[in-house]
Amino acid sequence: MSIRERMSGNEAVAHAMKQIEPDVMGAFPITPSTEIPQYFSDYIANGKVDTEFVAVESEHSAMSVCMGASAAGARAVTATSSAGLAYMWELLYVVASSRLPVTMAVVNRALTGPININNDHSDSMGARDSGWIQIYAETNQEVYDNFIQGVIIAEKSRLPVMICQDGFITSHGVSNIELIEDEKVKEFVGDYRPENYLLKKENPLAVGPYGVSPYYMEVKRQQAQAMKDSMPVIKKTAEEFRAMTGRDYGFFEEYMMDDADVALVIIGSSAGTAKEAVDRLRSENKKVGMIKLRVFRPFPRIPLARAMCKVKAVAIMDKAESFSNSGGPLFNEARNSLYDLSGKPYAVNYIYGLGGRDITVEDFYDIFQDLYVIHYTDDPGDIYRYVGVRDRRFPDAVDFGRESENDIV
Repeated sequence: MSIRERMSGNEAVAHAMKQIEPDVMGAFPITPSTEIPQYFSDYIANGKVDTEFVAVESEHSAMSVCMGASAAGARAVTATSSAGLAYMWELLYVVASSRLPVTMAVVNRALTGPININNDHSDSMGARDSGWIQIYAETNQEVYDNFIQGVIIAEKSRLPVMICQDGFITSHGVSNIELIEDEKVKEFVGDYRPENYLLKKENPLAVGPYGVSPYYMEVKRQQAQAMKDSMPVIKKTAEEFRAMTGRDYGFFEEYMMDDADVALVIIGSSAGTAKEAVDRLRSENKKVGMIKLRVFRPFPRIPLARAMCKVKAVAIMDKAESFSNSGGPLFNEARNSLYDLSGKPYAVNYIYGLGGRDITVEDFYDIFQDLYVIHYTDDPGDIYRYVGVRDRRFPDAVDFGRESENDIV
């Protein structure tokens, strides 16, 4: 029987770690993820878990500890945010290319500059091509459930996993949550017993050797295949988790999409605000819907595209700016997934929430109104837009997404 509690997202992750009881945690504090190693170190100090906690001098060192421990055959975890994740950048690639199943809690926070400690997705989205699986949560319940599943996904895929949640919004916000009994979690994740590891005397091996030109590309091809092959692992793990808890997870969640005319695609806690807007508009007989993406890496290209094709116009929401002159990271991948399909919807991008800028139900009302204009006029207009920002365009600036040859110097 599940245990009902009230917890912040950070405390929920630390509790999941306690139940999993990893062999090693390397960690360095950074807002807003500091509470995770803080809570977890208390469990260690109180004798509730038998984990080697390594307090290091930097986030680079924290990932180095996890890398070494995982290579040696240990189950390793860590947590970080923002500039801490950026400081790990070099080792993110090393861990992924070495196929080490480290599980990391990422509490999303804006990257400097200017310096900002509030939420957006610029940190993890900046690391989207490092070779890590990325799973995002809307609620405290989801981040707890995702972390437990993430350990299994990492070890079965031989790929590291980031379990992401929104800084302060879920990480520090307290909400009701259903915990799983300790013994059930331990049985679910099992013992980590890799076939080969650095200290296995029967089969000595090197981890992370120099990749000479005749072999480097094959390593990358194998990584790409492993990411693709992780999709059935993620699906099967979710099915087993549902059998244990009754809670259902997929690559994304469809909300009111069966008969929708227009829809949003969104990641993270803002999906809760979007759902409220959908519910209110549905009460006004507006056929609107929403798709909440849970798994960003591997990107569920085909099923997501099919889901988007249910509507005539879709707004793809990015809480990160990629400075590409063609929209944010989610927009570019989601819109690209539609390319080969007939009957595809008009797709427009909204950049929102940078540095903790609030997005409201009223903002989503405006976005849905824009989508209905596209729906009825068959004109997407600007496809690259900002919402909730002052001075969206300077008077002499080229309109986002609508430049002509005469506008470009």
